[in-house]
Amino acid sequence: MDSSADAFAPPVAGWIPVSPRLATARRVTLVLVYVLVIAGGVVLALTPLPVLWLVVYAVAALAAFVWTWWIIGRRVRSFGYAEREGDLLVVSGILVRRLVVVPYGRMQMVDLRAGPIDRWLGISTVQLHTAAATTDAAIPGLLPADAADLRDRLAARGEERTAGL
Repeated sequence: MDSSADAFAPPVAGWIPVSPRLATARRVTLVLVYVLVIAGGVVLALTPLPVLWLVVYAVAALAAFVWTWWIIGRRVRSFGYAEREGDLLVVSGILVRRLVVVPYGRMQMVDLRAGPIDRWLGISTVQLHTAAATTDAAIPGLLPADAADLRDRLAARGEERTAGL
């Protein structure tokens, strides 16, 4: 492991991973997308192309499906956040690691959202918006009660910090 891993190491106390339900949600989405991939295979099978093309398509599609299924689990385990005294840390990523530090006083809006699959699985996403577009951060895969509590805490801390300016 390289020395830059220490920069992304979670704090000793207060680190909160996201729910494993996020992996399920992303895998359900993957399966829905692969309905279209299978439909493409059926169209290929109905054309006068050589059978070799269908075999290559099927092997490539299966390999991509298995790899994506595996990487979804790794990626979801990489998400986490920690509330510190003056800011919020959000870490994500496997190949390209990302650490976002959002000072409470710079938060302009805290957004809570959940799509149909997320609602079905009982998870939601907290989206933080700041004045600088590059410091926006999202924390997906939170249980709705936890997400609502986090939203309220972050909004209150943001108001406390901006009131003191």
